[in-house]
Amino acid sequence: MPVAVLLTVMTLGMLAACNPFAPALDESPGGDASLVTDQTTVDGLFQNFRYAYTFRDTTIYGGLLAHDFTFTYRDYERRVDESWGRDEEMRITWHLFQNASSLNLVWNNIVGFSGDSLRSSVTRSFNLTVTFNPNDVVRVDGRVSLDLRRTAATAPWKITQWKDESNY
Repeated sequence: MPVAVLLTVMTLGMLAACNPFAPALDESPGGDASLVTDQTTVDGLFQNFRYAYTFRDTTIYGGLLAHDFTFTYRDYERRVDESWGRDEEMRITWHLFQNASSLNLVWNNIVGFSGDSLRSSVTRSFNLTVTFNPNDVVRVDGRVSLDLRRTAATAPWKITQWKDESNY
């Protein structure tokens, strides 16, 4: 009889400590924190780029860009190349992140790669779906050429030049 009472008290004690309406935090490494990488690999840079777009995170996005970053695209109507720097890129991206209800960026295979441990050039195609609302969805299939730089082999990669090679 005393064993049954002891087991009942222990069981009630364990049930009282378990609240199904307030579950414990999941601190396993599979959470969102594992989605952001340290950018010491080119793949890590592209993962962080995708994360920044998916979660519309300008802090992560800003960490991708070097202080002397330049974006360049072709204005086909005027037949000229247009460029802007990091500050303008951050402003434009902030507006995109604020106005889109969702962004889905898919990086496809790398079609060109050259460089060494401190400087690299990567050409890669992508698919981007920007949903502003259910009736306003923009799909872009394009290609980028990124120049990357880092200060040491263990430092994070940063984008110094982004050339949009898309034809739209």
